[in-house]
Amino acid sequence: MPKLRPGTIWPTDEEDAAINAGIASDPDTYELTDEEFKQLRPVGRPKAEETKERITIRLSPEVVEFFRATGKGWQTRVDDALREYVVRHSG
Repeated sequence: MPKLRPGTIWPTDEEDAAINAGIASDPDTYELTDEEFKQLRPVGRPKAEETKERITIRLSPEVVEFFRATGKGWQTRVDDALREYVVRHSG
């Protein structure tokens, strides 16, 4: 279960029953069966094999402008450029 924010309020048993009764009475919704649940697949972006470290970095405006102008994925291209630099300048 994900971590909840401090101060999260859980419904009482009565509130939970009222919520579930509302769901049950709605003709546009239903609860999935166990078999339907088993067939569900994750959506969204798959986890990367290699995770990156989130940092804050200050770059010159020219560098940011150049890479942002290349469109979506510009931060990955910055990472690629820095990796290339590391390969060229190591050992």
